[in-house]
Amino acid sequence: MQLPNKLFSYNESIISKFPIVLRALEKEPHTVGALYVKMQKQVSSINEYIEILDALFALNKIFYDEEREVLCHAV
Repeated sequence: MQLPNKLFSYNESIISKFPIVLRALEKEPHTVGALYVKMQKQVSSINEYIEILDALFALNKIFYDEEREVLCHAV
């Protein structure tokens, strides 16, 4: 997980991508795949994308609706 430090700037870290994901999910829930397609230009790899989702989930900023099979922004 890339966090800002002496080697990586804020813009290179996953934290800088949090607002992009949260804004997309505020508008409407997305499947994991559909959100990745939307985010593909902003993230460097699928691994970075998964790390972003993991961190947001751990921070209780997003949740997965198993019934509808979509990611949602936590209120």
